[in-house]
Amino acid sequence: MIHVTTRRRLRRAIPALSLTTCAILLAACSGGGSGSSNPTAPGGKAVPGGRLIYGLAADADGFNPNKDSFAAQTYAMAGTVIEALTAIDASGNWRPNLAESFKPAEKYTQWTIKIRKGITFSTGEPLDAEVVKANLDAQKASPLTAAVLAPLRGIEVLDPHTVQVHLTTPWVGFPATLAAQVGMIIPKSSLADPAKASRQPVGTGPFVFRSYTPDNRFVVAKNPKYWRKGLPYLDQIEFRILPDNQTRAQTLEAGGLTAMATLRDTDIVKFGKLADQGGYRMYRVAGMSVPEFAFMLNTAVAPLDDLRVRRALAHATDRQAFIKTLRSGLTKAADGPWSPDSKWYVPGGYPAYDLNQAKALVGEYEGEKGPIRIELLSVPDPTSMQNAELAQDMWRKAGMDVTIRQADQPDLIQRALTGNFSATNWTQFIAPDPDGEYSWLHSRFAAPVGGLSINMPRLKDPQLSAALDAGRGNPDEAARKRAYATVQQRLRDQLPFLWIDHLTTSAVITKPQVRGLDQYTLPDGSMGKALSGTPTHRFDQIWISR
Repeated sequence: MIHVTTRRRLRRAIPALSLTTCAILLAACSGGGSGSSNPTAPGGKAVPGGRLIYGLAADADGFNPNKDSFAAQTYAMAGTVIEALTAIDASGNWRPNLAESFKPAEKYTQWTIKIRKGITFSTGEPLDAEVVKANLDAQKASPLTAAVLAPLRGIEVLDPHTVQVHLTTPWVGFPATLAAQVGMIIPKSSLADPAKASRQPVGTGPFVFRSYTPDNRFVVAKNPKYWRKGLPYLDQIEFRILPDNQTRAQTLEAGGLTAMATLRDTDIVKFGKLADQGGYRMYRVAGMSVPEFAFMLNTAVAPLDDLRVRRALAHATDRQAFIKTLRSGLTKAADGPWSPDSKWYVPGGYPAYDLNQAKALVGEYEGEKGPIRIELLSVPDPTSMQNAELAQDMWRKAGMDVTIRQADQPDLIQRALTGNFSATNWTQFIAPDPDGEYSWLHSRFAAPVGGLSINMPRLKDPQLSAALDAGRGNPDEAARKRAYATVQQRLRDQLPFLWIDHLTTSAVITKPQVRGLDQYTLPDGSMGKALSGTPTHRFDQIWISR
């Protein structure tokens, strides 16, 4: 039965950014949230015990939230061991997790955080205010995550279980940011030994680290002292790294896996039919959790620094052709970073496919400045190359000279960060709150070419930045919706991204005896967000039926 709910490896070649930058660059680049769920499975009482064997498409860069680039697969593995201060509920709102409460003051430039009492790390070290301060200080100091916490001015410990965070500007969604990498808490012993923390993670989570073989497997076992009584249900999880999509699917069918993550449309079609027959369960992302596939354009280099060329590319790009030929018709065309089923979405203004208009703009530009030559970057996997080759064909028909250059993912990300590119395949935009995209789009994070820039299109648009500031600092939802309507309008007008589709092919497929993936509760009793990104989810309430 199908349940509708709502990356690839980044190595240390990226010394100054993370995918908090995944929670944040989280599915960036080649293919890439949590979404709501509509479970149709019959209920049942959870049964303790059992072993889950879970297939992932890529290995992690490391498991230290202060030092390593976190991507979807990192969250899947490290998230079984390391927990964050907050979590995201089924409606996309933040909720306390390791923290017991958050209280804003001074017009949201100050937050008082109370930490739950009685929680210890698996090493026996206590979780307290000093540990939380040390982690946030480390994140603020790390070149990997400093940009995300740019407004953080200081942290003070008020008592053994209370810290007060001071910000330079109002930040209404600050607690939501702490549901991702920058809010993941490790003990002081791990902070003191970052190399060990990268390979042997320690946390307060439902599982404890057992073993790790790079590019092969990562194993965790049940934490008998987990602070949420009765959890987890599973005795062990073994993550297997299987980069080849076909091999991963065949291993699931052969019984070598009990679950796997996928982005392939062919997997959705095949296993969807089998799920209808009761042979599997399928969970697909929806809503704000869905990553958007786009072509990211470098607005700081010629010829893409000219809006006419960006508009020509948009008019030359037939989004429906991508959906029909490369997605089996399973996705919907995108015109911005948020899908129509999001409360933040507003329609209108994105350039329609119009080859004649594209040719006219190309002719106008070339009459003034000469031929348009564009290098399109892509990672070498077949799916990404198909996207690049289809775009190349479309853009050539409009009269542009387009070449494709392959780059492995770490190199592609590094080139994006330093501005050494014209255009590239890109997948992103899964934050549950639109403020999660602030650092990627605001002018203050657009560095000159050659410098590290978290605003990788390097777009400097005052209206866009003002709208992002308004959305971050205003607690009134109506005002925030107006601000993010402006964000969408400016992105459609300035075109730092050529939007293609919402990747609802992002899914988890499991054997029928795997239960509980789509429904779990947070510490305050609210329902949690079932599926994130490309995709990831929690494992503490998964169980195996007998």
